[in-house]
Amino acid sequence: MHADEDEEALKWAAIERLPTYDRLRTTIINNNSNFHKQIDVARLGDTDRQQFIDQIFKVAEEDNEKFLKKFRQRIDKVGIKLPTVEVRFEHLTIEADCYIGDRALPTLPNVARNIVESGLNKIGIHLAKRTKLTILNDISGIIKPSRMALLLGPPSSGKTSLLLALAGKLDPSLQVKGEITYNGLGMNEFVPRKTSAYISQNDVHVAEMTVKETLDFSARCLGVGTRYDLLSELARREKEAGIFPEAEVDLFMKATAMKGVENSLNTDYTLKILGLDICKDTIVGDAMIRGISGGQKKRVTTGEMIVGPTKTLFMDEISTGLDSSTTYQIVKCLQQIAHLTDATIFMSLLQPAPETFDLFDDIILLSEGQIVYQGPREHILEFFATCGFRCPERKGTADFLQEVTSRKDQEQYWGHRDKPYQFVSVSDFVAHFKRFHVGMRQDNELSVPFDKSQGHKAALVYEKYTVPKLDLLKASWDKEWLLMQRNSVVYISKTIQMIVVALIASTVFLRTRMHQRNEDDGAAYIGALIFAMIHNMFNGFAELSLMIKRLPVFYKQRDLLFQPAWTFTLPTFLLGVPASLLESTVWMVVTYYTIGYAPEASRFFKQFLVIFLIQQMAAGTFRLIAGVCRTFIIANTGGALTLLLIFLLGGFLLPKGQIPVWWEWAHWVSPLTYGYNALAVNEMTAPRWMNRLASNNVTSLGIQVLENFDIPTNKNWYWIGTASLLGFAVLTNVLFTFALMYFSPPGKPQAVISEETAREMEGDSKRTPRLLRLESDKDALSRSLSSADGNNSREMATMRMGSHANNRNGSINGDSSALDTASGVSAKRGMVLPFTPLAMSFDSVNYYVDMPPEMKEQGVAEDRLQLLREVTGSFRPGVLTALMGVSGAGKTTLMDVLAGRKTGGYIEGCLRKSAKRKR
Repeated sequence: MHADEDEEALKWAAIERLPTYDRLRTTIINNNSNFHKQIDVARLGDTDRQQFIDQIFKVAEEDNEKFLKKFRQRIDKVGIKLPTVEVRFEHLTIEADCYIGDRALPTLPNVARNIVESGLNKIGIHLAKRTKLTILNDISGIIKPSRMALLLGPPSSGKTSLLLALAGKLDPSLQVKGEITYNGLGMNEFVPRKTSAYISQNDVHVAEMTVKETLDFSARCLGVGTRYDLLSELARREKEAGIFPEAEVDLFMKATAMKGVENSLNTDYTLKILGLDICKDTIVGDAMIRGISGGQKKRVTTGEMIVGPTKTLFMDEISTGLDSSTTYQIVKCLQQIAHLTDATIFMSLLQPAPETFDLFDDIILLSEGQIVYQGPREHILEFFATCGFRCPERKGTADFLQEVTSRKDQEQYWGHRDKPYQFVSVSDFVAHFKRFHVGMRQDNELSVPFDKSQGHKAALVYEKYTVPKLDLLKASWDKEWLLMQRNSVVYISKTIQMIVVALIASTVFLRTRMHQRNEDDGAAYIGALIFAMIHNMFNGFAELSLMIKRLPVFYKQRDLLFQPAWTFTLPTFLLGVPASLLESTVWMVVTYYTIGYAPEASRFFKQFLVIFLIQQMAAGTFRLIAGVCRTFIIANTGGALTLLLIFLLGGFLLPKGQIPVWWEWAHWVSPLTYGYNALAVNEMTAPRWMNRLASNNVTSLGIQVLENFDIPTNKNWYWIGTASLLGFAVLTNVLFTFALMYFSPPGKPQAVISEETAREMEGDSKRTPRLLRLESDKDALSRSLSSADGNNSREMATMRMGSHANNRNGSINGDSSALDTASGVSAKRGMVLPFTPLAMSFDSVNYYVDMPPEMKEQGVAEDRLQLLREVTGSFRPGVLTALMGVSGAGKTTLMDVLAGRKTGGYIEGCLRKSAKRKR
């Protein structure tokens, strides 16, 4: 044992003698046999990283705490204070100008009116019927470091808006009053979106990338922050004090501080604590591609942000789709990170389990845009007890807090049996909290400004991108190359399509029928060239769908400041060049000599260059259409119109001389004009077309053909055309980059209130307006359609009750072809559709998919991966059955199999459906 310790001490002494740069990347790794090996952390292999993680973090939440305690002890031993962030918001009010009723529906007249009114608004003329909607109403509070803060509140209470405001990600159309500060600095004095991380409740990821690849890309874009500076100062102080660190802590800190590493140890650590290590080599997937489960996708959304150096986290309902056990594990690990690394974590959860609720230090209860309570978790029940409400013994505290401010649910918690119950409004709760000792202490803290001298400069980020631009470009390049490999079927299909169409074109314009006798023969060659140009133009059409599909992920990463837009567009453009060269080569080899174009080699390569540039111009044009239109629906309308104009004014559907004078400028704007002229001039100025016409001994045949089609006859037009096509290719990609920089995602959020609510707000100005959620256009439509008055809601409830009664009495049968009204309910109040109650049973259901190649690369020998194993059960009509299981257990897979929605894989077992017999 002493020999091992002496050997380790000698190795540490050797490391201490290294130059600073080498010392900060060299450490000792211990294997299971207590053998100490000196290693460069920048060269850690996949096997070494995985062995380290498996050895140190066997049980995620338990071993994570032990490891972080060792990390904190190392920091404290040399007297280093970690940077911390205290977030304050004072008198924060967020308001929105909202439309009333159906005026907010995304109809064509409304959209047209919005465009006109937006212009009039800029000159002070307001025509639209709008009203102010208060989302957050004069709230103040403090989010402290080293404490876990939980944000609770009923739906539409303003939780997401508060988190977005604190993260600096609010929609600019909202009106914000009040002040938000980080360590006493205003939001305009640093970069809040880089200092903090907002974790959305929406899961938007690249479907073709694996879980590990997604987190690795995020880690490369987010960088290491101040980890390297911390490590450098730590190593300096330890050297002065003669302290040798623990090998495992030193290895982790050095490995996670290395810049520009493609596979970070921090990624493996994040995968482990989030429970994603079991699916790290599985693609994320989407609605069309089989991938990980919904709960695992939610954890990827969380891991995508915590893998970076940011320790100020605003997390919006990260438990959606997760079982309570997994949620507890994740929150427990985050609690350890907050307590032991002085992180600032503010998280909203929807009805957390009691054991998860107890992990939090502070609670903020939000209702109707106002803070009802903010302070330590231990005092929240005491506060409501002083208001007269008590939480039942077997009731979860979080559930109680969600309901106690609700008019519908509040009465059941009234604690004074000797006093009559009276509804307590949110405003009354807020007023009472200001007199409560926790509220008074908070007011005292807010009255004292933050001491800026106590704030660490490294706690805030002052640059938009902390990673060098070339490193971001390399990360994006690697990602694009990976996606090209994953989408190889698209490029293979395009090449096959090119071969098939080229063969068809070659047999239509067959060389044996393509002569050079007269002007009609020349017209046939012009027709062949036009077809070649049109087909290669539409060869780039695949870029439209591929880019629109990827835009949501780009917008998310752009807003999170992962990378500038040009690092996304440049690799897309450059990596498309080799594929375009291959497709151009295939087209030219098949068609050129088969059709019988001019046999000179120079003209072959000149036509090849034009075809290649047409493809590049087309790809850039379709990317630009995708970037401007942003949705398939708009691209199929506006984009198609743009293409029609490009073709119409290109000079081949309608000769230039027949285009009206007022449209002649558009003829020279169309890129196909230059491709058409270059192809025609290259062919028709060949020596074989220079024979003099019998009718005109001055003009050659080729020149006459060009004149017949109103094409310039100067040979220099070939180079003018190629240069113009190159310019259009560059211009469209540059414009595409600007579109990605400045355009926002479609479906802008807008606030909507009903006509009834607007009348109530006008009738009683003192009454607090009912708060509604900011919705997308789609959600606004559905809400407006369902914004009937309360009587309609009661009528629908009565109708449903009557329908259930009919079902139980057997008055509805499958043979009926008429619509029966509900029993005891007026026909005006609703009708039910006839249906046949069915029972379903399934016995020994197994479901397999082909083993993913990533798992085969890890050494898995089986050809199939089993997702369902001997599942047996039954469903009966009239019985509500809950399907439960941990995240990734196969709940969605089972329902898809039973519903016959699986189009791939292998299903075994027995499924039966039977109609309910009549009595």
